[in-house]
Amino acid sequence: MIKFYYHPSPNPAKVALFLEEAGLDYEIVPVDTRKGDQHEPAYLAINPNAKTPALTDGEATLFDSTAILLYLANKTGKFMVDEASAEGAQMLSWLMLVATGIGPYCGQAVHFKHFAPEPKDYAVNRYMFEAERHWRLIETQLGKGRYMVGDIYSIVDMSVWGWARAIPFIFGETAWADYPNVKRLVDEITARPAAQRVAALAGKYSFKQEMDDAARAVMFPQNQRLATA
Repeated sequence: MIKFYYHPSPNPAKVALFLEEAGLDYEIVPVDTRKGDQHEPAYLAINPNAKTPALTDGEATLFDSTAILLYLANKTGKFMVDEASAEGAQMLSWLMLVATGIGPYCGQAVHFKHFAPEPKDYAVNRYMFEAERHWRLIETQLGKGRYMVGDIYSIVDMSVWGWARAIPFIFGETAWADYPNVKRLVDEITARPAAQRVAALAGKYSFKQEMDDAARAVMFPQNQRLATA
């Protein structure tokens, strides 16, 4: 049985979407990051990076969302493009752009915009600029076809969907006007039954919502160095 270590945030969402689209049997293990579950020894044994998601499948243990998607796609043969083909090369390139560009820069943009203490103008400007630049690349690519790789619905689209739903939180409620092709993809995937099941997952578990001092301590442990400086 697959065990999927889950929190209702962008990276776990894309893995949840694959699991639901592929019709795989899996058990959810909730990881409440605002309570510090990600730092518990039992979880660190699975994901030493103390992030979500993670997944175990028999003897296989994976702790990066892109690695998990590639593993599951190769295991099942679903939502994958032949990696040795021209389309496969595009799939891998865009998949890695989401992994190394969209995710990290959007994550940092959100952190500095919504959670970091002042002064933060320089950091907000840098990460917002890069996040916007990466999303313009996705927007342009989606203007060339229905999905990120032509007419093939793949793990790249699942990765984009996981993060794209956060665009209003990242950039503001009017931001969709700047990314109509991304919005089209998000709306199409969100309407799929598998995505609706993913959306319902968060309501099945009780995750801490407050970003209080205790949550900040476990979410941003680096701040302890500032307090003692």
